[in-house]
Amino acid sequence: MLRIISLNLNGIRSAAAKGVYPWLHEQDADIVCLQELKAQRADLSAEMSRPRGFEGWFHCAEKKGYSGVGLYARHPPDRIVEGLGIAEIDSEGRYLQADFGDLSVISLYLPSGSSSEERQQAKFRFMELFWPRLDSLRRSGREVVLCGDWNIAHQAIDLKNWRANQKNSGFLPEERAWLTRVFEEQGWIDVYRRLYPEATGDAYTWWSNRGQAWAKNVGWRIDYQIATEGIGRRASKAAVYKEQRFSDHAPLTIDYDWPKPW
Repeated sequence: MLRIISLNLNGIRSAAAKGVYPWLHEQDADIVCLQELKAQRADLSAEMSRPRGFEGWFHCAEKKGYSGVGLYARHPPDRIVEGLGIAEIDSEGRYLQADFGDLSVISLYLPSGSSSEERQQAKFRFMELFWPRLDSLRRSGREVVLCGDWNIAHQAIDLKNWRANQKNSGFLPEERAWLTRVFEEQGWIDVYRRLYPEATGDAYTWWSNRGQAWAKNVGWRIDYQIATEGIGRRASKAAVYKEQRFSDHAPLTIDYDWPKPW
């Protein structure tokens, strides 16, 4: 069994102060994908760099206190790919790929377009530029699990107030259609949805800090593990952890009936 966790930390130092590492030590995870580090490598403590039992790899944004992705694994990968080779994207630290044998696990952080029209256009550019990489990964003959904050709720079932958000970033028709194409045209599997096709409130992974969104479970499902056919159909269990809060996102844990790649 292979256990993979994805978590947007909304600041690795903040999440550490809220107890994410004692929790992590109890999860029996093999690989952990992190998003929104909001830190540079020099800012990371020994625990953040190499939690007990793990080694860590990071792709930080050039801008301090912004974005950044990371990955923890029980054993070192055969290869690390840091970035997409696209300056506009790589300067924001949004893609980190670890190859273990014929399995690739990727930590991914799509832009949010909610702060301005300029950032929404940057999100659309990311989607356009990332499409061929997604297709290349799927056609590579490797098994791939893409973990991360996609900043898109795919269907009405994926957020509480879908009617009121149809003109808002994260639930725009263009964004949702793009994600549909990822699944239907390219053949990627939305692993949580394959396991739990009708789950609503239990599926949410992000809550606004405004109002009482967390208390009322007015959430969005925007954190996914998306996989190629072989490993995606071998997923056996998924869970969103909500007993403690380390971030405005919740960890998504998925178990795969798949041999550990080491």
